[in-house]
Amino acid sequence: MTNAANPKDRVLIFDTTLRDGEQCPGATMTFEEKLEIADFLDAMGVDIIEAGFPIASDGDFEAVSEIARRIKRASVAGLARAISADIARAGEAVRHAVKPRIHTFVSTSPIHLAHQMRKTEDEVIEIITKTVAQARNLVEDVEWSAMDATRTPIDYLCRATEAAIKAGATTINLPDTVGYATPDEYREMFRAVRERVPNADKAIFSVHCHNDLGLAVANSLAGIAGGARQVECTINGIGERAGNAALEEVVMALRVRGDVLPYDTGIDSTLLMRASKAVSTACSFPVQYNKAIVGRNAFAHESGIHQDGMLKHQQTYEIMTPASVGVTKTSLVMGKHSGRAAFRSKLKEMGYDLGDNQLEDAFTRFKALADRKKHVYDEDIEALVDENIASAHDRVKLVSLTVIAGTRGPQRATLKLDVDGRVSTEEAEGNGPVDAVFNAIKAIVPHEAVLELYQVHAVTEGTDAQAEVSVRLSVEGGSSVTGRGADPDTLVSSAKAYLTALNKLIARGARVHPQAAAE
Repeated sequence: MTNAANPKDRVLIFDTTLRDGEQCPGATMTFEEKLEIADFLDAMGVDIIEAGFPIASDGDFEAVSEIARRIKRASVAGLARAISADIARAGEAVRHAVKPRIHTFVSTSPIHLAHQMRKTEDEVIEIITKTVAQARNLVEDVEWSAMDATRTPIDYLCRATEAAIKAGATTINLPDTVGYATPDEYREMFRAVRERVPNADKAIFSVHCHNDLGLAVANSLAGIAGGARQVECTINGIGERAGNAALEEVVMALRVRGDVLPYDTGIDSTLLMRASKAVSTACSFPVQYNKAIVGRNAFAHESGIHQDGMLKHQQTYEIMTPASVGVTKTSLVMGKHSGRAAFRSKLKEMGYDLGDNQLEDAFTRFKALADRKKHVYDEDIEALVDENIASAHDRVKLVSLTVIAGTRGPQRATLKLDVDGRVSTEEAEGNGPVDAVFNAIKAIVPHEAVLELYQVHAVTEGTDAQAEVSVRLSVEGGSSVTGRGADPDTLVSSAKAYLTALNKLIARGARVHPQAAAE
């Protein structure tokens, strides 16, 4: 039977982002990036940082050595195969650490012994005894791993574990190297080994799970239930093939479900989002939107039913607070199914206090935008409302715009403006579609303002993102104004920005004559 855990049971977090995580194809990090992430892991409360594989390259050796020198709280581990040269190199790399650890491993499964190791079971036991003893002569903290433990016969796994502990191993890692196990199998494996190995009480047992079947976190939790008290994991779950158990998921599962998983990790969970972003940036690996805990949508709600529930009580659809993992706030993602209540709440959250008429106008424009775009973000709403507020008293307003553009010139714009309540239409050509739009505006509203700046950037990501255009106009005497416009159509946002600036000049009494074309 598995011993019942008490509320103070401690589970150590062994982070291998810098070693197993970096082995993920395309995830190589620079020396400086490794140091930055190591500092972050230490600040976050990680117990053991596996800094790299020192024998792999001079660069890896230097990174492990420097991390060992600078980390002040966590143990720093270097990985080593069950080869004398590997262990000596790892020992040299971590020797300056406050708490140095050598992590050595050897295969134990029949398929590995037959096809990769080409050794007998007895020969591998001799290797374990020799190499673990060598590591223990270099450092006091030695971890031994049985590679492919979950496909190793239980009798031999117990025999190998007993030999490793007898030779001086202080931590025994029984990894699901190829992500093959199920939670029940993994829990039972730990229970059996801990009960059958005579000296099992002299070591801490560790889980290390890969995600080939999507079970890495579930298996890690099962291993804890089976008696393991160390979890090996990575930020964002990066690692070989389908990756490792994600640190942030393990930590928050233990925290949120403390009623059935009464264990403490000591991790400052409010730093999880920052750690996720730091690793994602260093590896150039984007985090999937629906990734648990740190994905962009982890605290986002778009369904009208969910939004209604969230507005009434946060726990209706959230089992943890955004702040608990370092996210600023819940995001009510606005879409075409959002109602006025959610829209009003969103505006209030963003700091806007609109009157009924302004709210209705903004809501109408929001719904029109939501029909044109897949995702409406806070930045979209901000641009929409700011433009709505700014244009409330404009004398010149955009009614419609049609542009003909392409390789076969000339480019032509057909523009319809509301000028002081009267509608005027004009066609104009230009050196490109934007120039044609601006020429059409100038034909309807004659002015002498000079275009000093025209700048475009996307408010959000995606091909359907709103384009926000900035236009700066100046008039004789040095007076200049800036106008901004936002719309999924860059040419429409260009016209809006130009008109916003033009209306500011009109309000200042500049030599602009909007009545001319309206007469």
